[in-house]
Amino acid sequence: MLMNIRHIFLALPVILVMFWNLENFFDFRDDGSSASDTEFSPSGQRHWTKNRFYTKCNAIAKTVLWTSGVYGSLPDVIGFAEVENAFAVRSILKSTILDKTPYRYVHHESPDPRGIDVALIYRSDLYVLEDSKPFHILDTSGICLKTRDILLVTLRRTSDGSIYHYLVNHHPSKYGGVKNSLPGRMAAASRLRDICDSLRLCDPSSVVVAMGDFNDGPESPVTGMMERAGMVNMASDRKFRDRGTIRFEGRWELIDMFFVPCEMASECSMEILRPPFLMTPDRKHGGEKPLRTYVGPRYAGGVSDHCPVVLSF
Repeated sequence: MLMNIRHIFLALPVILVMFWNLENFFDFRDDGSSASDTEFSPSGQRHWTKNRFYTKCNAIAKTVLWTSGVYGSLPDVIGFAEVENAFAVRSILKSTILDKTPYRYVHHESPDPRGIDVALIYRSDLYVLEDSKPFHILDTSGICLKTRDILLVTLRRTSDGSIYHYLVNHHPSKYGGVKNSLPGRMAAASRLRDICDSLRLCDPSSVVVAMGDFNDGPESPVTGMMERAGMVNMASDRKFRDRGTIRFEGRWELIDMFFVPCEMASECSMEILRPPFLMTPDRKHGGEKPLRTYVGPRYAGGVSDHCPVVLSF
């Protein structure tokens, strides 16, 4: 199906946006900032070495180039989740074949206790960075939650001066139980809704795209909150029934998605990418699943337990 899409895209001026949760993409140095940072170091429990780190960088770059081969061009913008710091993001661009591309990166540190953040890279041959800002997630009393910020990156397209606001998300997980963790995800969704609403009111001619790992499916009332800001969940399409970006106990779950303004939803298309080199047989449940970097304590050599997703418009 993707190859048929490619023929359509090659005939049209398409903006391509990609999002990918890179699952514990820590650098290989232990700076003592968190227990996870120590765990993912050469002397830590995972024995996360310099060689393994750069092997993952190359696999990420290979996926970006594979995507460009399918769609006919490099993605305009790529959002990442679960990156430790600017060094990790910069290494994807500077230590791999992507060094020959015009990508530049945006990253801000967040208050997440594990030390993982979101980030974004963009094509500097097509866009100029206008602004970037991290938004803390606040609880009902206004206290900052110890989780990933929402990253806002505003780009101006050089060809026509149009403005694009990209919001990269990694909402709180369901760790500790769905009920106990719900307030955190509700707070993140509420914060995102308010940001989108403000952007659309202040600059109606701009384009607002929210992407990320929302740790909730498209049918969840949490992700449904975005409809109040005039945003449409592209993962709500019936074609994604029984499909997903992460597999748990043999079942696919769709938690990585895009939100776009309702007026442009009919011009948008979302796809889940499953490059063969990112997948592995699911010997317990049948079919296939994403090849992770680690399976338990064992190094497996993959990239992530998430499949990347792509939005075109």
